[in-house]
Amino acid sequence: MTPIETILRQAPVMPVITIEKLEHALPLARALVAGGLPVLEITLRSEAALPAMRLIADALPEAVVGAGTVLNPAQFEQVAAAGARFAISPGATETLYATARSARIPWLPAVATASELMLGLAHGYRHFKFFPAESSGGINALKAFAGPFAEARFCPTGGIDAHKAVAYRALPSVLTVGGSWMLPKAAIDTGDWAQIEALARAASGLA
Repeated sequence: MTPIETILRQAPVMPVITIEKLEHALPLARALVAGGLPVLEITLRSEAALPAMRLIADALPEAVVGAGTVLNPAQFEQVAAAGARFAISPGATETLYATARSARIPWLPAVATASELMLGLAHGYRHFKFFPAESSGGINALKAFAGPFAEARFCPTGGIDAHKAVAYRALPSVLTVGGSWMLPKAAIDTGDWAQIEALARAASGLA
């Protein structure tokens, strides 16, 4: 298996996390890992993202910290320096494909169309984020991709809830599902880590 495939196969669901307050990072990660979801996508959508990655990577080695919303070459090095073990983008550009060839960590590019998927395959990739999943055709789109692109494997993300995740996980081409339904804002704001752990445990049961 490739490094990114090894990561994606570690859990049936990958939490997509935006950390607004650094003090939430470690208890949130501990709750998710305890619930059976060790692979964490921490998005670069807040100032707390990079320090949160470093904090979790240092204090919780059983967590597989990844960086989401990687948009430019400089961010590859930034997230690797912060302890991220993989990077994910919401799309893919020729510049990112070129940067990923020499990056320290594996990369998961995102696709939404057949043409984008063909480009990724031409660059030698076989594993992709399918984003935004629901608004890009959802399960029917992935079923259609399976015919001409049988070798491709996906992490669908975007608009997926606990109910929809079950159907996505049933597809042979889906290795894991990205989502944030196990991260209700009210639970994070009040520090209800037990609720998040319980939701994570339910999600881990989708294997």
